[in-house]
Amino acid sequence: MHYRTATEEDAPRLLRLYKAVSRVRDGIARLEHEVTEEYIHEILHNSLSRGLMVVAEHPDDPNELVADMHGYTMGLEIFKHLITDVTVCVHPDFQGRKIGRTILTIYLDEIVRNRPEIGKVELIAREGNLRAIHLYQSVGFRIEGRLEMRIRMADGTYEADIPMGWQNPSFEFDMP
Repeated sequence: MHYRTATEEDAPRLLRLYKAVSRVRDGIARLEHEVTEEYIHEILHNSLSRGLMVVAEHPDDPNELVADMHGYTMGLEIFKHLITDVTVCVHPDFQGRKIGRTILTIYLDEIVRNRPEIGKVELIAREGNLRAIHLYQSVGFRIEGRLEMRIRMADGTYEADIPMGWQNPSFEFDMP
């Protein structure tokens, strides 16, 4: 498996990946019809210009991606130390193979080594996605709250979102 930083040329591959993941229950927080070329170009542009996007190429076909992790800063001075809107996306056929853990570890390691201005990475996990919550906790994310009845599920029920944060050990937070 080859992991690398994304490029603009990855847009069609990301679109195919996100479409596939949007079709599964514990996939991303978008329905398939919400995964558009515009959405992909937006996350790609934001991640490359003010954040980070790491992708994993298909082991047998480098023209396909099997995973992505991306996030970016908000563009506001008071939040310049945060990467937020983080998404981890692993193709359903490749889940359970530690690809999510690997891409998460590579992403955080890149921040520790090369992004000294980033102090914190934030993401939100659906409360029912315990596998993802446990994965995030295992690499140092902490639960930072609970947003009740935030997600309307396909069956009409509601679930909470669980905000989580990871602090860059190389970042020095100024404490008054």
